Amino acid sequence: MRMKAERLLIVALLAAVAGLALEGRLLGMGRFATLVSAGCLVAAIVLASLRVAHHAEVLASKVGDPYGTMILTLSAVLVEVVVLAIMMTSETSPTLVRDTIYAAVMLDINGILGLAALLGGLKHGEQPYNDDSARTYSVMILTAMGISMIVPEFVPAAKWHYYSAFTIGAMITLYALFLRMQVGVHSYFFSYSYPKAKGEGSALQDTGDQPVLPSILTLIFGIVVIGVLAETMSALLTSGLKGSGAPPAVAAIVVAAISASPEIMTAMRAALANRMQAVVNIALGASLSTVILTVPVMEAIALYTGQPFLMAMSPVQTVMVAITLIVAAINLNDGQTNAIEGMTHFVLFATFVMLSAIGL
Repeated sequence: MRMKAERLLIVALLAAVAGLALEGRLLGMGRFATLVSAGCLVAAIVLASLRVAHHAEVLASKVGDPYGTMILTLSAVLVEVVVLAIMMTSETSPTLVRDTIYAAVMLDINGILGLAALLGGLKHGEQPYNDDSARTYSVMILTAMGISMIVPEFVPAAKWHYYSAFTIGAMITLYALFLRMQVGVHSYFFSYSYPKAKGEGSALQDTGDQPVLPSILTLIFGIVVIGVLAETMSALLTSGLKGSGAPPAVAAIVVAAISASPEIMTAMRAALANRMQAVVNIALGASLSTVILTVPVMEAIALYTGQPFLMAMSPVQTVMVAITLIVAAINLNDGQTNAIEGMTHFVLFATFVMLSAIGL
């Protein structure tokens, strides 16, 4: 019975084994075959990510919000860090980390939150949530991105390792305090009491009485499978894109989309169930976790290898992030979302896609 439930993870495992066995042959079959194979491995990573997210939901349903959505966002970020770390070992763009974090923030805030608020608003009208959570997330995201992705533009190249070490300390300190608030005396910032008629408890998927230990073990196994898949996928994708004229941000968008794919479905379910608090926690929590957890891990790798990453955002990226956070600050300041607010964010997401397609 459990084997049947884990069929997606089994498919991903078989794809990982096949990828390892056939990697050399696939690399010699030309660009088209290489890119198709990389696409198949990306699909396999998504399948494994869905099972990781499911078992994270099992764990999350046992503890409720805000702990539940925190577990979901952390599992997604863990997938992203694993894929990024493995891809950085191959010949990739020095801006991969920066572009992935930027793409993740655009996808989470403008894509997930925007679409969820749009669909939920069309179905339910105004949807309430705790505006304390939105303000807390927004100011943390702005601070973390400013420190790690705007200020580095002005740091002399000879001093990068000093600022890199400072960034690691700053991110860890910020997240430690945020975590204490989220699970401590200020946990009410990240929850909302809905009327009983609309359902009780978390907006997470109902997982029944599934035991916790198998979910923990399967989640760990799923992360290992994703790591194996990412290693082969990275080699195939890098080889296939080399000299193809594809936009440089393609690899970054792929990584961001992989980590966000399970969150998209969870957020849409919550929005359609008129539980916008879960959407805010997932979308903004994932954005914050991506910046504040991915940056120190990747900066630590840079210090260890002695090879810095280009973390300073381009002017276009800086403008898009600024517009996104300003719009979010205006939209998420009254404790209710609606379809118009959702559409503004979704149009910003469409703009991000368009800019990426033309190489900006």
